[in-house]
Amino acid sequence: MSKLGNLGARLHRGEIGYDFVKNRKIWYGLSILITITAIVGLAVRGLNMGIEFQGGAVFNTPKNTSASVSQAERYAEEASGHDAIVQKLGDGSMRIQVAGIDTSAANKIKNTLADDLKIDSEQINAELVGPSWGEQIANKAWQGLGIFLILVVIYLAIAFEWRMALAAFVALIHDITITVGIYALVGFEVTPGTVIGLLTILGYSLYDTVVVFDSLKEQTKDLTKQTRWTYSDVANRSINSTLVRSINTTVVALLPVAGLLFIGGGVLGAGMLNDISLSLFVGLAAGAYSSIFIATPLVADLKEREPQMKALKKRVLAKRAQSAAKGETEAHGDDESYDGEPEDTAPAVVGPRNQPASRGRGRGRPSGKRR
Repeated sequence: MSKLGNLGARLHRGEIGYDFVKNRKIWYGLSILITITAIVGLAVRGLNMGIEFQGGAVFNTPKNTSASVSQAERYAEEASGHDAIVQKLGDGSMRIQVAGIDTSAANKIKNTLADDLKIDSEQINAELVGPSWGEQIANKAWQGLGIFLILVVIYLAIAFEWRMALAAFVALIHDITITVGIYALVGFEVTPGTVIGLLTILGYSLYDTVVVFDSLKEQTKDLTKQTRWTYSDVANRSINSTLVRSINTTVVALLPVAGLLFIGGGVLGAGMLNDISLSLFVGLAAGAYSSIFIATPLVADLKEREPQMKALKKRVLAKRAQSAAKGETEAHGDDESYDGEPEDTAPAVVGPRNQPASRGRGRGRPSGKRR
């Protein structure tokens, strides 16, 4: 078995683990810092909205246009009076995009560009986008995002509970804010492809969160009937048991997206790939982070505000203090059990893989049986 596979197996069995929940204030602080940076970037620089949202015109020149990108950009800005975005395509043609202009002025701009570029105006293909159509697209995008978030909250509240639904909602807002803020800071154009990428990464983030929540829900059944673990303890074990799976799925998803962003958009110059690839890349990374460091620790915080969980935590800490006073180590407490149960019967959350302890095999040693 590979080292990573062995590590994953040990994490899943509970033999090792990192205390994510205990250090949650660090992750909260880091997320708040990143979120504030994203909000400041959004407020200061704003989003570079694409022509689909602002309206305007796109002029496609013929192949092997002799002018450079900088020249074409200067010509377009002088002809339109607006900022222009020029992309050199692989066949030598250019895509000149001018946003925020009246479509009635498109013909005049087209003729001026033809004169400056020394080509026939009939060879330039103009695609016009009205501002009202762009506004409708933007409204539909916001409506789609709002409906998605509402349905997610309703589903999680029914399938799990409202605290998990709230934590997942906070994690999704966290991912959206960071992704949009990165777009503002980098200055990449926001297009319908960006919106598609944003909705896609929310699905990935939600998937990772639900995997952890499902494990947590299963392991916290009848939790108040024992005195060995608090809700935070079990939440931390749920994160560790699914950690390698979350990392693997995220890395596998990020590799092709990184190819689109850094090779397709950066090296090959296919700028249109940046629209969707940046949102996917940033969103996938943020989604994996929020699933591990935000959603589940937040659920633990909310659950331990309940009177039952407060009482459980008090009993667990009291029993640990009593064991410490007697000089007992944690390893010698593996044969403890739920209150009112026989000592050789382990609870559903006990042990690396829910292995029942057997006193005939010695204290703290698993019986070898698996469920």
